[in-house]
Amino acid sequence: MKNIIAIDLGSNSLRILKMNCQTKERLGSFHKTVKTADGLAMTGEINSDALKRVVLALNEAKEELDFSDAEVKAVTTEAIRQAKNGQDILNSIEEQTEIKFEVIDGVEEAKYALVATKNRLKLLGKEPKSFMMVDIGGGSTEMMFHYGEDKSFSKSFQVGIVTVTQKFKGLVALADAIPLLMNPMRHYYNEVVSQYGEVELFIATAGTPTTIAAMKHGMEYETYDAQKIHGTILSQKELVEKLMELIEMTPEKRVKTVGVGRDDLIASGILIYDEIYTISGFKESTVIDDGIREGVAFSMCEQG
Repeated sequence: MKNIIAIDLGSNSLRILKMNCQTKERLGSFHKTVKTADGLAMTGEINSDALKRVVLALNEAKEELDFSDAEVKAVTTEAIRQAKNGQDILNSIEEQTEIKFEVIDGVEEAKYALVATKNRLKLLGKEPKSFMMVDIGGGSTEMMFHYGEDKSFSKSFQVGIVTVTQKFKGLVALADAIPLLMNPMRHYYNEVVSQYGEVELFIATAGTPTTIAAMKHGMEYETYDAQKIHGTILSQKELVEKLMELIEMTPEKRVKTVGVGRDDLIASGILIYDEIYTISGFKESTVIDDGIREGVAFSMCEQG
């Protein structure tokens, strides 16, 4: 198998990577905000508008990346896991795009994210003995601990930027609710650390950390460069400062900074991210742009 295409349909974003397995060269990538989980918190279902957005984005990606010379593996996560009509939605997607998705659980999500993170850390010249990786998604947040080759633990929590934004009306209500909402995460962190010890690094992935890192580098959505994001150090103080900046921006400027369809979600993501600093006691985190799609790609190449 020479070329592979890895697709990750999350609760907010569709991320696709085409890679040459022999050289590990990236042949192209695609990213689109599709808001899969829009309305899920209220109805328990994926709505027809979200389905249209996903299908449109997948067909657009097929034109951009050329799927004809590659093996495709498509995975999807929390939104489809939660939705009562999840399988019907996947059937419709397959009918309209010829792409068959596999629903993966939180454990598999964390496994793929770990593969991607370890690979990126190596490229950054970092070799921590242990780390905590947090993936703040649209429908869930994964917390993963890695203590060397044979010790990795992870848990998925139903706290995501799309679902909490739609559950609470306004930032003040959400900020008040977050500590209680994330209490299970606090218990899990304390449980793992009391048993296996403190970790060296806090690694943050997904849209919120990468967006804040981009703001730190002076990038906007259109000028985003993943290579400059990898390894960016973000302090908890910077996080709060960027939230204030975003709140004070005009709606037009905010869209330009974070992208269409993400402007109303980013503040929720920052509140979740901020609480993880508080839970863990870390004052800074290392941001990595790689995630599930990269983990799927590397895993496919190893199998091939």
